[in-house]
Amino acid sequence: MTLATKIVFIAALLLSIVLPFCYFYLGEKCKKRYKRTLGVNTVFFFGTLLIAMAVMFSGQSVEAAETTAAASAGLATGLGYLAAALVTGLSCIGGGIAVASAASAALGALSEDSSILGKSLIFVGLAEGVCLYGLIISFMILGNL
Repeated sequence: MTLATKIVFIAALLLSIVLPFCYFYLGEKCKKRYKRTLGVNTVFFFGTLLIAMAVMFSGQSVEAAETTAAASAGLATGLGYLAAALVTGLSCIGGGIAVASAASAALGALSEDSSILGKSLIFVGLAEGVCLYGLIISFMILGNL
């Protein structure tokens, strides 16, 4: 990786962090600024990700069949790590959304009738189980690498 590509990558990474915060704090005071800030942050994050992928995969030449086999083994390991990270991250995001809904409903129901504490804890626990299942699957993926 040349110095110019490193500088471009670092600049894109810093802009993906700095610009959304500047847009949020210097933007107009309205409810739409939260959505706009999230949109700007998402665009810059995925833009940085695309730049990083382009830099990583550009300029690679295969010299022999041995290097191809080693690269495919490295690619399989990398994709395994990526799969484990996605399983853990997405299951935790889904579990967090489920816990947020279940816990707020449980607190509202508990304020009216305190005898339903056990039932409400079961629903919140089931929502947290989604995160644990994702973590178990990611350990199974990492065990096969």
